[in-house]
Amino acid sequence: MKKFWIFVFALFTCGVLVAQESNSESNETPTPDENGKVIDLGIDFPEPLVQDGAYEKIGVKEKIALGYDHIREADIFWSKRIWRVIDTRQKMNKFFVNNHQSFIEVLMDVIQRNADVELFGDDMFTQRVAADDLSKMLGSTDTTEVYDFDTDTYIQKITTNDFNPKAFNQFRLKEDWIFDEETSTMICRIIGIAPIRDVIDPNTGQIRGQQALFWMHYPSIRKYLVKYEAQNNENDGVRQTWEDVMESRYFDSYIIKESNQEDAKISERFKGKDALRAGEKVKETLLEKETSLWSY
Repeated sequence: MKKFWIFVFALFTCGVLVAQESNSESNETPTPDENGKVIDLGIDFPEPLVQDGAYEKIGVKEKIALGYDHIREADIFWSKRIWRVIDTRQKMNKFFVNNHQSFIEVLMDVIQRNADVELFGDDMFTQRVAADDLSKMLGSTDTTEVYDFDTDTYIQKITTNDFNPKAFNQFRLKEDWIFDEETSTMICRIIGIAPIRDVIDPNTGQIRGQQALFWMHYPSIRKYLVKYEAQNNENDGVRQTWEDVMESRYFDSYIIKESNQEDAKISERFKGKDALRAGEKVKETLLEKETSLWSY
């Protein structure tokens, strides 16, 4: 009997060591895609060469994303789809642009290291975007006129700029708000995330619009976001991950769209402050809905 338990312990130890080695390799080496090509987006988070702190920090590396509770369609009493924007220029969202590990760099690193991450060109997830094309999309091209002394004329010079994390000031979320009749609770599930950047007019230098670089299916990347630490401004001893930030909603945001017959954004129906008030009205309606549905 003693030999049996020694054998079981040996198998368990070997399993733990293999899992740790596998996790270490997956966190350090970019994963080849289906064609055997390693996707390199130029993102790198250097690790300290010595223990950077009074104690070894291993909590984040060992965390896993817990699975969602199953929701049956028959138990859905009410639901609403919402699109909202996280603006990193807001005081509460400053940690999204942390100089050490900004959120856009985290998303790029997730794409670079995991070939199974799928990217889409629309929020309905119907148009695929190839990850190896991201290096072209991440940079920007500027055209300027330069005086050529040899020809005594002005010529156009094309300048290619490298990926700039600070160019992404906003992130768009697509969410489903659901009232589960079985548990009598309002549930919010993030469905998609898209980094947004300003589109600059090369002639005037003015902002002429915004562009969603790509859409990521959030439930598919939770298992990766849980491995990246997000800054906790209140307590360095309590380590939170980017999955914690999203699930616990540690961010400030405003609503730009709710599902409607015209599929129109709030900005298309209201302007200026009226659009902000309309977004806040949608937010208040969601909170009131949870209370009112209890009467049923």
